[in-house]
Amino acid sequence: MNENIVRADELVAGELKEARKSKKLVYVVAFTAALAGLLFGLDIGVISGALPFIAKQFQATTLAQEFVVSSLLVGAVIGTLLSGLISRRWGRKDALLVSAVIFALGSVLSSVAPNADILMAVRLFLGVAVGMASFTAPLYLAEMAPQRIRGGLISMYQLMITIGILAAYLSDTFLSYGGHWRVMLGILVIPSVLMFVGIYLLPKSPRWLVLAGRKKSARAVLEKLRHADEVEAELEAIEETIETKQGGFQLFLSNKQFRKVIFLGIALQAIQQFTGMNVVMYYAPKIFNLAGFTSAVEAMWGTVLVGLINVLATFIAIALVDKIGRKPILFAGFCVMGLSMGTLGLMFHFGMQTSHTLQFIGIAALLMFIVGFAMSAGPIIWVICSEIYPLSGRDFGITISTATNWVCNAIIGATFLTLLQVAGPAHTFWLYGGLNVVFIIVLFIFVPETKGVSLEKIEDNLMSGKRLVRIGR
Repeated sequence: MNENIVRADELVAGELKEARKSKKLVYVVAFTAALAGLLFGLDIGVISGALPFIAKQFQATTLAQEFVVSSLLVGAVIGTLLSGLISRRWGRKDALLVSAVIFALGSVLSSVAPNADILMAVRLFLGVAVGMASFTAPLYLAEMAPQRIRGGLISMYQLMITIGILAAYLSDTFLSYGGHWRVMLGILVIPSVLMFVGIYLLPKSPRWLVLAGRKKSARAVLEKLRHADEVEAELEAIEETIETKQGGFQLFLSNKQFRKVIFLGIALQAIQQFTGMNVVMYYAPKIFNLAGFTSAVEAMWGTVLVGLINVLATFIAIALVDKIGRKPILFAGFCVMGLSMGTLGLMFHFGMQTSHTLQFIGIAALLMFIVGFAMSAGPIIWVICSEIYPLSGRDFGITISTATNWVCNAIIGATFLTLLQVAGPAHTFWLYGGLNVVFIIVLFIFVPETKGVSLEKIEDNLMSGKRLVRIGR
């Protein structure tokens, strides 16, 4: 009797040890894959501080400055379209390795660009890596993470983006005292190399391995990442979803439900961009100048504050996304963003440049907007877009939705300065505030709640004909 009790205790202790080991490995994998987000954030953030010096050295017009910003975003569209093919044929891991190589090369080349035209071309090339990372990293994380913590792990990718943006702002601020914009751009080669080494050591996605006909390898990966009693059930669920080997484009042509979810993904990524967040990310020093902070030092440190708030608020999403769900956080975030943009526009309308009180209110509204985005649309739209597509069409779906993100991102980057000149700051920010109100309605009608639901169940619900808003039930 006592021997049986001892054996049972030993068995339970062994199972707990294995569970802790697998959980630890999951977080190591998630953190390493999320380094792609760090590079993504660094490349987004670095241009904010470097742009004034680039404009001065190359005598760049407003249009040329917009092209320097948006060329990376156009390249990201190309990278996204390529990464769907690469990640399906070679695997998610190899696609991330390719992006790391491009990150490194692009960082070096951009730091030695002799003129604005060459810099645009290099940033177009660098954008390919950004697009590949933005496509592949959330997909890889969604396929590696257990469903109970999937939202939090994918949100870690967005957290790394915000940390990358903050790091770029800090680096730009310190280097701005000497005007070292080339160092600002070139220093990114260091995290690029670290990302390559880290990704090289990661396992391949078990879902991709099953798609590639390598079930034994998939089982070996799952045995390291899951509890022992979860492995066979997950393998069976993955196999069931790929019995019909149908490509994404063919599925789009033949299946009405798949077309619906494609359009939902497109809408979600467009919504994320037209909240106006990247207006702040790319042109934060310009906004602070418009608000009356004319000193370059004040504008740069104000930009650092934006980056810090962005990082801290992302922890709200990580803490709550798998507890209270995706939609409640999105509702709250869009309400905050709409009110904040409306208030910022109102302060510009009243002439905040001439009043310290109005400046304080306006900057507080700007920072609240950052909180609203970082806790909601920033991480959670990536989470939902990595969850809603069926496995056989997931690469196609995420390719299309992520390409949409970068197309809209490029539109934002290429039009903001012109919009300021034509409409003025007040009307520009009111426009973004109004869009956030519209997005609340779209969220209510179309977006599903996917908290705690397996990817396979979401696929079953979609393909059985359920309305989009109900496929997470």
